[in-house]
Amino acid sequence: MRFTEVTGAGGVRLAVREAGDPARPTIAFVHGWAQSGEVWAHQLRDLAADFHLLAVDLRGHGRSAVPADGYGDTRVWADDLAAVLALAGGPATVVGWSYGGLVITDYLRHHGCAALSGIVLVGALTEIGRGRPGGATGPVMRAALPDVLSEDADVAVPAVLALTRGMTAGPAPDVQARVAATLAVPPAVRRALFTRDVGSGDVLADTRVPVVVAHGTEDAVVAPAAAEYALGKIPGASARWFPGVGHLPFAERADAFTRTVAALAGGRKE
Repeated sequence: MRFTEVTGAGGVRLAVREAGDPARPTIAFVHGWAQSGEVWAHQLRDLAADFHLLAVDLRGHGRSAVPADGYGDTRVWADDLAAVLALAGGPATVVGWSYGGLVITDYLRHHGCAALSGIVLVGALTEIGRGRPGGATGPVMRAALPDVLSEDADVAVPAVLALTRGMTAGPAPDVQARVAATLAVPPAVRRALFTRDVGSGDVLADTRVPVVVAHGTEDAVVAPAAAEYALGKIPGASARWFPGVGHLPFAERADAFTRTVAALAGGRKE
């Protein structure tokens, strides 16, 4: 694996983990709220022999720059992802976890499907805001808010720890690393990502590439109802349910999830 950089909307520097041969089909991974491209470690290792892999650190996260604004603008997120996809040699499969699904939806709103060969939404939001069904949250996420957004470490740290432990149906892997990744994102950025109000039903209905909606049946962060909403809106979308799994199918059932992604990106059935 190697790191490269691209220039996103407004000239913001975005760090991208890259693996595999650029001549092979590209899979681009988009992480969730207050994490980084590191969450895709299993996939970056196990898919590198057959695919060209890209895993961005979103603006304000990981090794990417931390601009003061832009977090509430759908066009900014769309253009950031477009800059990453420009590294692909052709149409790419894009995989979005949690908030990463919302970023993909932003991209579709402004750029359409021409540069995409497929989409995997995993534990994903496709909308955000009060009453938006594509953004339905579970009890662990609801309990964590608003404390995980606090400037006060005495408030934020225990809330982030509880959220991290609640992400999985069983014992949570890499708890300290995930907590550290969240707390490394400035509180102002963590808050800004929650200030949006975006509906996406029309965008999902216009999606014209193969889509897999992958979701853990025990996800208590993004409710399975959010997956059902996407499945009901996206023409021809297929469901990949992970029984007994929480919010991290790519870590809780890494091998099975990786096969799901490889099947879509390789144009074959799992």
